[in-house]
Amino acid sequence: YMPQYPQFYANFTVQEFLDYMCQVKGVANAKESIDAALVFVNLEENRSKRIGALSGGMRQRVGIARALASDPDILLMDEAFSALDPLVKNDLQFELLRIQEQTGKTIIFITHDINEAFKLGSRVGILRDGRMIQLDTPEKMLSAPANDYVRRFIDSVDTTKVLTVKHIMTV
Repeated sequence: YMPQYPQFYANFTVQEFLDYMCQVKGVANAKESIDAALVFVNLEENRSKRIGALSGGMRQRVGIARALASDPDILLMDEAFSALDPLVKNDLQFELLRIQEQTGKTIIFITHDINEAFKLGSRVGILRDGRMIQLDTPEKMLSAPANDYVRRFIDSVDTTKVLTVKHIMTV
């Protein structure tokens, strides 16, 4: 993930940047890893473009490709989509869900947007003053908030995007 990439990288092509990052991380079979990562994030046709010429959404894809190319066990994404317009953000959210489903990677996604957390997370944690207040599925959190703080925090959730008839029937 590369939210504020250094200006130095703006002149790199996507391929050069990924080659460099794999070299720094000592990735074996870097060419195959990079090719697979670019396919995963739908950037294979943009490998020769300069990073500085890419849109914000495309830069986010480069950051995800960089992470995937090194084959980590866990991806940590901190406010990954906060600076994107709503359409690009929505596309990348679905793209991230697809990548997670296909790779089976654990993704820790940090966000202040509870609707985004409930959309992307199979488990969501609510923190207060550095302490975990509740860690649950979105459905369980909605049906049984741990305390008033969680209840207020999730008050703005669009439940039509979280709860299904199946969940309502079993709650």
